[in-house]
Amino acid sequence: MALPLYTLDVFTDRRFSGNPLAVITDADALSVEQMQAIAGELNVSETVFVMKSQNPAHSARIRIFTPGSELPFAGHPTIGTAILLAQLRTQMVNGERDAIIVLEQAIGTVRVGVRLRDGQAALAEFDAPKLPEKTALPPSRDRIADALGLLPREIGFENHTPQCLSAGNTFAFVPVSGLEAMAKAHVEQSHWNSVFPGGTFGGVYLYTRECVHNGSAFHARMFAPQIGVPEDAATGSAAVCFAGIVHDFDALPDGVHRRIIEQGYEMGRPSSIALTLVVASGRLVTVRIGGSAVRVIDGAITV
Repeated sequence: MALPLYTLDVFTDRRFSGNPLAVITDADALSVEQMQAIAGELNVSETVFVMKSQNPAHSARIRIFTPGSELPFAGHPTIGTAILLAQLRTQMVNGERDAIIVLEQAIGTVRVGVRLRDGQAALAEFDAPKLPEKTALPPSRDRIADALGLLPREIGFENHTPQCLSAGNTFAFVPVSGLEAMAKAHVEQSHWNSVFPGGTFGGVYLYTRECVHNGSAFHARMFAPQIGVPEDAATGSAAVCFAGIVHDFDALPDGVHRRIIEQGYEMGRPSSIALTLVVASGRLVTVRIGGSAVRVIDGAITV
C-alpha cells in the first residue's frame, strides 16, 4: 500500500536547516514492526505516524520513532506534525489561519497552537505535557569528560554542574565552558556506553551560555546514539527538561521568562527553539516550547 509521506524542517524558518522530520499519515494499518522498519529506512532523527484519534474531539493519534526505538514524546515531531495537520486540514482566510491541533501521544494529550500566514514560515507552540523532574545522579565530571572527549575543566561553568532530568525522556545535562569546547565534543565510543547506559539515558545534552547569535541565551548539542541518533539538530523534549536546569541554577523570580536555545550549528543544521518558563511562588509551573517549520517534501511511501 502507498501512504502519504511528508518531510518538514523544524525549529527553523528556512529549508535545509533545522531538524528534519518525516510524517506518514493514514498509518492506522501499520504494525509496530513496520513503523520501526520505516523509521530505520528514512533514518531521520524522528518519524511520526499519524492515525485516527481515540477521542473524536482530538485531531489525531501519533506514534514517534527514532531509527532505533519508539519515544513517548518528542518536541520537534509535535511542532512539525501539528503544523502539517493545520496546513492539510484548515482553510486560509484573508491570508491567515490559526488552529489548535490536539495530538494523542503515549505521554498524554498535547494541545498545540498553530499560526499560519501567507509568505511566512508556520509557527507552533505547546505546553509540555509533563514538567521536568530530577532522576538519577549524574556520572562524575571525569567520566563525563572521557565520554565526550573533553577535559574535566571544560565541564561546568558558573554554578552549573551536570544533572539528570526527565519529562518523558531522560537526559543527562552537561554544562560546557564555551563554544570551543562545544565544538570539540564528540561521542567517545570506548567510554560512552559505560558512562551513559542506554537503559538510563535517552540522550546527553550539552549547553553553554556562549552563543553564535546575540539573541540566543544558550547554545546546545545533543547526542543520543543509544536510540539511533548520533546527534540531533534540535531537541524539544530536552529543552522541556532544560527548563528545570534554568529555573534551578539561574534562580528565576516569579513571572514569565523566555529563552532562545540555538542548536545544530556543528551539524550544519542551525535551529532555534523558543523556551518559555512560567514561575509562580518559586516553582516552575509551565514549560512552553515554540518554533517554526517549513515543508520540504510531499510524496508517498510504498509499504
